[in-house]
Amino acid sequence: MFIGAHIIVYSKNAEADRAFLRDHLGFAGVDAGDGWLIFKLPPAEIAIHPTDGDARQELYFLCDDIGGALGKLRAAGAELTGAVSDEGWGMLAQTRLPSGSGLSLYEPRHPVAFHLGEGAKPPERDR
Repeated sequence: MFIGAHIIVYSKNAEADRAFLRDHLGFAGVDAGDGWLIFKLPPAEIAIHPTDGDARQELYFLCDDIGGALGKLRAAGAELTGAVSDEGWGMLAQTRLPSGSGLSLYEPRHPVAFHLGEGAKPPERDR
């Protein structure tokens, strides 16, 4: 029924943010016309969390080694905002896109769903 998910990030500097996704995060993409790049993302999952506040959406890129991922981003000149925080369920960090928008990265410690249906066992996580 569903073939994938399409995520839109609105940006004050779309060209620079697209270059960041391509050059620093290494995402391959296609030109949908007139320079509108659409990037292939790693496997994804969705979680629904309860809230007493306004409904909202968040985007996180999952890492199997957050320290290594942050090291590569630093070496590429990416701005990291704050230190890595241990949230119990995983390690969380933030970087910035060239437009100034935050981009969240996290190394989960919980079971992940994106391997389901692929015949692959999810990676073992420290608990």
